[in-house]
Amino acid sequence: MENEEITGNETQEQNINFKNRIDLSELQQVVAQLKTELAKVIIGQQDFIELLIVSLLSNGHVLIEGVPGIAKTVTAKLFAKTLKTNFNRIQFTPDLMPSDVLGTSVLNMKTSDFEFKKGPIFSNMVLIDEINRAPAKTQAALFEVMEERQVTIDGIRYIMEPPFMVLATQNPIEQEGTYALPEAQLDRFLFKIKVAYPSLQEEVRILKTHHERKALKPLEMVNPVLTPEKLIEFKNKTQEIIIEEKILGYIAEIVTKTRTHPHLYLGGSPRASIAIMNASKAFAAIHGRDFVTPEDIKKSLLPVLGHRIILSPEREMEGMTTENVIEMILQSVEIPR
Repeated sequence: MENEEITGNETQEQNINFKNRIDLSELQQVVAQLKTELAKVIIGQQDFIELLIVSLLSNGHVLIEGVPGIAKTVTAKLFAKTLKTNFNRIQFTPDLMPSDVLGTSVLNMKTSDFEFKKGPIFSNMVLIDEINRAPAKTQAALFEVMEERQVTIDGIRYIMEPPFMVLATQNPIEQEGTYALPEAQLDRFLFKIKVAYPSLQEEVRILKTHHERKALKPLEMVNPVLTPEKLIEFKNKTQEIIIEEKILGYIAEIVTKTRTHPHLYLGGSPRASIAIMNASKAFAAIHGRDFVTPEDIKKSLLPVLGHRIILSPEREMEGMTTENVIEMILQSVEIPR
């Protein structure tokens, strides 16, 4: 009888341990602190901030789209401030050259040798403002550094110091001097986040916050809460999040359907599938779960696929959006139980 009781207790302990396979309490605590710090200045935009945190944990880059004046740049700068890392801001302009971003070799008169002077891309958090204002040649300079976290100049490879994340903003309104980002570059952004206008209540709170702030600058109000060492630890924990085979099949079926959908000219690539998987793991982690659910997949779909799929010209003329097609595909795929 005693042995049976001991065996029962051991089984119970194993079940408890099984439920807590990965300790995510510290990660959740830090995520809450990040949100609290940003909320000191940023009113609303909870989804935007959550997507930034998910992208950080997923080791991805973010493209932020919205009209001028809705705090895209400010949010990105404050987000970088909450991390104890280096930060650089690059303002893209039509006359910007690749060397202005990556760096250039300069002749050292003392040694008569060329020395490589690193450009502003060599940092941990890099904010690229108005990325669609630079020409294709400068856009192409970002391909290698965003995908492989390295820069090759004059045959020498320079590795980016982790963590490395690009936050790029762009204006959706057609203006002179803007260039459409090529599909190959868009594919290197984990998320495209569309930032909308605030609601009436949020606008009132924005005005009130600005009035009460007086001469205090936004950057002075936010404190760093996350070190690079802790971030690497959290990223590793996020990678360990369990994802069942039927959930992987769910992702694959959704992305495969984008490639054969009659309303789409271009579907998602395997890179899109991987992005959805990584993002869904991060969503699960920040909500304290060590396993991925279909809800995590649904949260990841629009920001991951929105900029990767292209509507057929006929559907675009009819006013259909990529959001409509993603929703149609989602409705047609059975949710795994």
